[in-house]
Amino acid sequence: MPKNDPDMRAPEGTTQTVADYITSVAGQDLPVEVATKTKCHLLDTLAAVISGAHLKAGRLATGFIATQGGTPEATVWGSDIRTTAINAALANGISGHADETDDSHLEGRFHPGCAVVPAALAVGEARGASGKAVLNAVAAGYDIGARFSMALGVSGPRTATHSTHSLGALFGASAAASSLMGFDKQKAASALSYTIQQASGIPYWERDREHVEKAFDFGGMGARNGVAAALMVEAGLTGVQDPLEGKLNYLSAFAENPDADVLIAGLGTRFEIMEASIKKWCVGSPIQAALDAAMALLDQGLDIADIETIDLIMPDDRLTIVDNRDMPDVCLQHMVALTLIDGGASFLTSHDKARMRDPAVLALREKMTVIPSHELTIARPARQAILEIGTKGGATFSHHTKVVYGTPGNPMSPEDVQTKALELISPILGSKVSNAIADAVWSLEEIKDINALAAITKGE
Repeated sequence: MPKNDPDMRAPEGTTQTVADYITSVAGQDLPVEVATKTKCHLLDTLAAVISGAHLKAGRLATGFIATQGGTPEATVWGSDIRTTAINAALANGISGHADETDDSHLEGRFHPGCAVVPAALAVGEARGASGKAVLNAVAAGYDIGARFSMALGVSGPRTATHSTHSLGALFGASAAASSLMGFDKQKAASALSYTIQQASGIPYWERDREHVEKAFDFGGMGARNGVAAALMVEAGLTGVQDPLEGKLNYLSAFAENPDADVLIAGLGTRFEIMEASIKKWCVGSPIQAALDAAMALLDQGLDIADIETIDLIMPDDRLTIVDNRDMPDVCLQHMVALTLIDGGASFLTSHDKARMRDPAVLALREKMTVIPSHELTIARPARQAILEIGTKGGATFSHHTKVVYGTPGNPMSPEDVQTKALELISPILGSKVSNAIADAVWSLEEIKDINALAAITKGE
């Protein structure tokens, strides 16, 4: 069936199956390992939002929302602002992807946390939802967002006419928001319809030189629109009940190689949050493997003063995203040089643009050759990298990162997730408050009203 064929449609009843799932998740008991993984992603995203609120994209978003007023329903994290749930979701979504520290879902081709978590927290605060309901809403958002992206059958990052990073985020946010509303199946289906009508995003975000619009595309837009869809339906607006299987539908508008079965396969038994990745390094996803390799070579005893040549062998499908960019945290060459010189990379060093003019960093970059590899593009697990370094003495150091730390095949431990989160937010909120936030997330099921989580930042 050709792309964008109006007869692309899901089997009858698909919309209602998705709606059934969204309406049923609020009170479910997640498997222990799923609940723990969901808490890891919630804490990691909160850290991304709070730290990102102090970067350019986050500052601009917060400043914009400060002019909008609105009923004080939800928190704009990293500020003293309380505003409408829609406004809070927008600001927190942008802050969540203001840098490159937020999570990702490889098969879903999107960053779930920066849209799903802001949506769940905003609606949760506005409705006084329990911590358990918010936790379940986040897990449901990952389930729906990933499936709605994967069902499109996008064959590669250069083939999609619409950005899966925007679409997955939108449907994940909408599902999270709708699950907290106590909708019946009809209202849940209407919310899906309003979500589909707001679906947008064109993948020219790579050309954003300041990571501002990209933060809107990946996080803020989906969070805002998903929350808006749910709130409009709660206010009584009605919608089409078969937006997935009727003629002219979500798949007919956006799919490349549609697989409608993916929309509902394993709902309630296969949790997509288990397939999501948390970043060890606060840099663009394609750089993660290269930094793992750099650290491995340093552990082998590499002396950077002895380096003669550096070959960076990278998957050819994603190289353009990180090749010689002018933003430090999405520049492959800069981050590898910085990591080798510093013996690691932190949030602060990853965002220190002045270091891009550091003579030592520039000298090491002069020794680098980037080699695109189709073999690494098709290799599994995805996003591998090989770092080969030749020394002045003729020795060769080489490391092939096959499974990046933080991915499903090599997940970060809860302890490491907390360490990363505290490193991001302690300089902003202080150690006592930051540890209290982490403690609250780990015991989220005990929180009767999610507003208590935001109150911690105010010392309450």
